[in-house]
Amino acid sequence: MDNVVIGLLGTTLDTPPGVARWTRWRPTVSLFQAQDLALHRLELLYPPEYRAQSELVAGDVRLVSPETTVRLHELRIDDPWDFQEVYGALHDFARAYPFRPEDESYLVHITTGSHVAQICLFLLTESRHLPGKLLQSSPPRNREPVTPAIIDLDLARYDRIAARFAADQHQGQGLLKSGIATKNDAFNRMIERIERVAGSSPAPILLGGPTGAGKSLLARQIYALKRARRQLAGPLVEVNCATLRGDTAMSTLFGHTRGAFTGAERARAGLLRAADGGCLFLDEVGELGLDEQAMLLRALEEQRFLPVGADQEVSSAFQLIAGTNRDLAADVRAGRFREDLLARIDLWTFALPGLRERVEDVEPNVDFELEKWRQQTGKLLRFSREARARFLAFAVSPQALWSANFRDLNAAITRMATLAPGGRIDLATVDDELARLRAHWHGAAPEDRVGALLGARELDRFDRVQLNDVLEVCARAKSLSEAGRELFAASRAAKASTNDADRLRKYLTKWGLSWEGVRR
Repeated sequence: MDNVVIGLLGTTLDTPPGVARWTRWRPTVSLFQAQDLALHRLELLYPPEYRAQSELVAGDVRLVSPETTVRLHELRIDDPWDFQEVYGALHDFARAYPFRPEDESYLVHITTGSHVAQICLFLLTESRHLPGKLLQSSPPRNREPVTPAIIDLDLARYDRIAARFAADQHQGQGLLKSGIATKNDAFNRMIERIERVAGSSPAPILLGGPTGAGKSLLARQIYALKRARRQLAGPLVEVNCATLRGDTAMSTLFGHTRGAFTGAERARAGLLRAADGGCLFLDEVGELGLDEQAMLLRALEEQRFLPVGADQEVSSAFQLIAGTNRDLAADVRAGRFREDLLARIDLWTFALPGLRERVEDVEPNVDFELEKWRQQTGKLLRFSREARARFLAFAVSPQALWSANFRDLNAAITRMATLAPGGRIDLATVDDELARLRAHWHGAAPEDRVGALLGARELDRFDRVQLNDVLEVCARAKSLSEAGRELFAASRAAKASTNDADRLRKYLTKWGLSWEGVRR
């Protein structure tokens, strides 16, 4: 396979005056004097005003390496320090060049040219627009020739570097998950994707999902990740758009001048300007009015907007993260949300699942809540073994609706932590909390069903909690058999023959109750 060098003419180092050029180190010519590197062709890029010098270098290369073919390419750049112009010119060359990587191996020489040109060559090689490796030459030491260094940007070839990148990615994913050892495969795959997006794209991120699914926490962790990687230097500014109403919404977001409206005694910068250089999290973005949506779209596209009452625009560059529990596409069809704004913020959309869809993550999130309690109060909190087992068994069962998702879980842990004797959550505390959760989700007070059927009859606390649970299942079941199947789901699996309806009927009879009476 032939080796082809692509490089820039060194307008100073490559072309010293007169015969002195043979007594000095010249980066391009020296490549072809190396004993251990066979180079078959040189693609030499030069500024138009250096045509004569490029031909001189080409002649010297042919002299020291007769087997090498030299081809000259005029590269017109008016300002060699203009990054955009230099990159554009080199990019155009790369697009037009007839690469044949199956037959030729390409080496991109980055020793010559301005620093800007060298950076552009590096970027084009990294992006595979120039499908080769980097070539770096250096002056001889102690008059001994130096073999040019070949640098392969395919990091997959370097085990240590690949391992470090993998470790960085793992650390970033752990940060996004707040250190919670989540087990749900779909959620973990989503976090991996968010880590890649957050690490490489400044585009808006849209977080969907039901209330309490963790959108706000994830937005804060995305900001923390980008700040840790020095992608953002400014603050995180958060606002729930559902709290923005009427004339104050525009002012809160975009600011106002003094005297812009009645009561505007002082100018206000607004949240978009406060987020300059940082991150703006707009939770419940679907609650914004159409006027605010139009202003937000312009601020995203042009990084400029007009405060209320102002006649001069202001600028702000920020990372936008938006959250919503609404179907924004449906809102577009209904005329409640701008289609162009949705198109702008819908580039990276991630739908967070509710807790019921992640039951395997209940236990690590319980541990997270316990640790959060310790950090907030300075008090260690633990379950007894039996209490933990009972709570987790309920938490992953069909009875646990988790309608408010992680807010329900946080509230449950907080209540048990507050009531736990000596910082230890026992069975009685768990049973009380489970009764409360059932009542909250199913719309009945925990004492009402037992009291309505048994009156003022005295019951042990254990019996009352158990009977209330049975009555709760009976209330929503369509038949005695269906209620029995749910109540005896664990023990019935070990029986050769089952009669769940009969077992439940006997249990109710123990308390002087019947299926018909309970249903009534």
